[in-house]
Amino acid sequence: MASSLEGNKIAGAILTAGIIAVGSSVLTHEFLYKPHVPKERAYVVAPAGEAAPKEAAAAAPVAPIAVRLASADVERGKAAAKKCASCHTFEKGGKNGVGPNLWGVVDAPKGHVAGFAYSAALTGMGGTWDYEALDAFLANPKAYMPGTKMSFAGISKPDERADVIAYLRSLADRPAPLPGG
Repeated sequence: MASSLEGNKIAGAILTAGIIAVGSSVLTHEFLYKPHVPKERAYVVAPAGEAAPKEAAAAAPVAPIAVRLASADVERGKAAAKKCASCHTFEKGGKNGVGPNLWGVVDAPKGHVAGFAYSAALTGMGGTWDYEALDAFLANPKAYMPGTKMSFAGISKPDERADVIAYLRSLADRPAPLPGG
């Protein structure tokens, strides 16, 4: 009779282990882990041959920097330029930091600060920091000047860039004339 009870004990142990495994799986998924499933897809992949969604193609055109500078505010630009202060200084005769001092940068030749080790990309570019060049550079430094040492990602908002450029313009003994003026 002992042998028949041993089989029942083994079968009971297997059934108990199965009930515990299934029960813990149900409890885990019902009470402890509830995955968030979004109602809409975050990234829509268009099959080959189909057009991309209209939202991606309908990016609003950006007004020229001359138009945006007309409504730019130096104080807003000064506040926005605080994120630049970790690498740049702004006062006349200020020392270079990780980046060059930005006093008098508007309409100055690119790479104009003596004693600063500019990247080969900047020194090879030539030209001046006019309003269009500053706007393009501040929007995306790496795209405007591949190989630049500047690791800043850029300022994506066009009006904020105009405010910063207006502030940079004010950092001069004789501010550069506004474009078209």
